[in-house]
Amino acid sequence: MALKRTTKRRVVQGVLYAVLLGVAVALAFAADWPTIHDNFFAPGGFGNPFKGDWGTWPDLITVGVKNTLIYTAIAFAAGLVLAVLLALMRLSPVGPYRWLATVYIEFFRGLPALLVVLLMAFGIPIAFQWTPPGGAVGAGVIGLILVAGAYMAETVRAGIQAVPKGQTEAARSLGMSGARTTVTVVLPQAFRIVIPPLTNEFVLLIKDTALLFVIGFAADQRELTTLARDFVASSPSAGTSTSYIQAAILYLVITLPLTQLVSYLEKRQRRSR
Repeated sequence: MALKRTTKRRVVQGVLYAVLLGVAVALAFAADWPTIHDNFFAPGGFGNPFKGDWGTWPDLITVGVKNTLIYTAIAFAAGLVLAVLLALMRLSPVGPYRWLATVYIEFFRGLPALLVVLLMAFGIPIAFQWTPPGGAVGAGVIGLILVAGAYMAETVRAGIQAVPKGQTEAARSLGMSGARTTVTVVLPQAFRIVIPPLTNEFVLLIKDTALLFVIGFAADQRELTTLARDFVASSPSAGTSTSYIQAAILYLVITLPLTQLVSYLEKRQRRSR
């Protein structure tokens, strides 16, 4: 006798769950748990809070996390200003402005962010005898600004174009100038539209700060990845990947709430439409 469609679906789901459980059990038995513990969860790094030993957590949080968030905030704020300028140039009726913005956006979106950071930290200063503000760290952050501005420019442009033309026409009919209409009517509505993708760009920038490890830091300038790498070589958990696991945990603590915020904002935006 043929099975009903709902019965077939339940059988298939049961088989899939069983396969997944079987794979998980096999991996659990095959794993070398003592080696995993010693290499990824060494007590020297994680410490023992019950005994007042916090391992390397304090430095990772007060130095690594703090600098990561500072570099991200600077790169995002400056990149957003640059993005608005590029988006307006991209939509300008003046041809040279459009061409210049298009070339910039396509150029920096086509280059790896790591390469831009290296050029700003070492190539440009040497070629033009230029000392960037903030030294090598400032140059690296400028590299992130240039790349972030190119990506966010397309997001802002899409938001501007998504604003109904009737809004602009209504503002102009009230006697507003083109510039005032853009600043007071179009841009506020555009930003409400692009808040979710801009938040996502902020999350990407948090992770891109890890690229700054290639330029070298003073002890108090290290971001999270660089600090974790240095701890792997010199901390009580030296020779293991414990500090990398700690850094991964801290990145997730920062980024997961933000990704959930992006999801919430997208759902709210869909409902409002």
